[in-house]
Amino acid sequence: MANYSTNEFKSGLKLMVDGDPCSILENELVKPGKGQAFNRVKFRNLRTGRVWERTFKSGESLEGADVMDLDMEYLYTDGEFWYFMMTDGSFEQHAADAKAVGDAVNWLKEQEKYEITLYNGAPLIVTAPNFVELEVVETDPGLKGDTAQGGSKPATLSTGAVVKVPLFINIGEVLKIDTRTGDYVSRAKS
Repeated sequence: MANYSTNEFKSGLKLMVDGDPCSILENELVKPGKGQAFNRVKFRNLRTGRVWERTFKSGESLEGADVMDLDMEYLYTDGEFWYFMMTDGSFEQHAADAKAVGDAVNWLKEQEKYEITLYNGAPLIVTAPNFVELEVVETDPGLKGDTAQGGSKPATLSTGAVVKVPLFINIGEVLKIDTRTGDYVSRAKS
């Protein structure tokens, strides 16, 4: 892989640090009044999820991580692994464990596309799209006169996730959910 100098560091860049693939979260160039400039970099370890800071002298370089972000279609789960299929025509399948899937498990819907981060052919991270449309399978019934300004109630979605929804939402409705926050956005357009 290519080497990246400190002047090429930016958020989202994936590098090898201490033998592990890491992603840059923040990069700050510091020019002290006296002495050499340096970069203060905040990393996230893609294997463990650990976040830490490290400083690099200006001009140092690190090796790029052999990490690929690919769009894959979610197929099914067998309870231990979640299976995703390549959408490039090869139909190659990859099994992601619970650590890789993480919080995205609440938003996994069969035959939907998700971004999978692969390292040495194994899924490291599963990222759900920003918005998903899921059906309500359980909630208290809505009553006539319930309005959008009223309170909220919990609703269980088809994936098992529980979100707060307005009082007028009923069982069987399809909702648009923001996966980053887990909030109700609107009813899905049919």
